[in-house]
Amino acid sequence: MAEKGWPSAHLVEAAQRGDAESISALVSDSYPHVMQFARALCASPDDAEDAAQEALLILYSKIGMLRATGALSSWMFRIIRNECLRRARLSLRNAAPPREDSTEYLEENVLRRLEADRVAAAVAALPEDQRRVLIMRDVQGYSGHAVAEALGLSTAAMKSRLHRARAAVRESLQEPTETTKEGS
Repeated sequence: MAEKGWPSAHLVEAAQRGDAESISALVSDSYPHVMQFARALCASPDDAEDAAQEALLILYSKIGMLRATGALSSWMFRIIRNECLRRARLSLRNAAPPREDSTEYLEENVLRRLEADRVAAAVAALPEDQRRVLIMRDVQGYSGHAVAEALGLSTAAMKSRLHRARAAVRESLQEPTETTKEGS
């Protein structure tokens, strides 16, 4: 399991102190996780690769700005999410003017991206303990046992946090719909 997890807090701390070997190891060890986030969040494989590279550059140059060593995965998730959204907006701006027959497709594409943004914001708003469980289980695809083990939790505690996180995200995503229905 150790090789699958994010870099250790000791490595992050050493990198934050400016140790060149630790910074290099941190970037290298984070790469698989960063790519997994990028593939899940970006619209295309090219955007995912570019977003991952940008995130690793930020990690390399701004590791000292990370407040808590345990927040590395959440920090990287936010960086990648923002970079994927930036790239999506840029591609929409640079796209050829829509033809009449492609308007429906473009509307669906924009709505899908807006929904992805809402989901990412709902996940980012979760408390740290719930967010970590949700990301490891539902985004990174780790088994329940592996998540519990990596976070030092019992399987029951991990399942409880995952259930609360999923419920909070679901509730957050339903709020505008319920408001719209009430206003009708």
